[in-house]
Amino acid sequence: QVQLVESGGGLVQPGGSLRLSCRASGIIFSLNDMGWYRQAPGKQRELVAAAPRDGRTNYADSVKGRFTISRDNAKNTVYLQMNSLKPEDTAVYYCHADRYGWGLSVYWGQGTQVTVSS
Repeated sequence: QVQLVESGGGLVQPGGSLRLSCRASGIIFSLNDMGWYRQAPGKQRELVAAAPRDGRTNYADSVKGRFTISRDNAKNTVYLQMNSLKPEDTAVYYCHADRYGWGLSVYWGQGTQVTVSS
């Protein structure tokens, strides 16, 4: 059974930081492209950051320079370090796994709420 379990969300003031973690089980982690998506109320789910198997990283323009994605294949975990948070970063953040990056075997976590507010 595949499970992606996110943690680390919460309430933070503008300018603050949070670190999200996603621990995977039931998959061969190193064979999966990993990513973080988010969905704000009334908006479509969007890609925030990606960490493919080849070691590259990709970011949405809105988070470049503020967020950092990393993965630890030994721990089956992907992280999202979020700095200089803004109210518009408020959303439910979802962990995503895509075996080989082919879009055929895709898994989602249950989501973790991030709220940026004073």
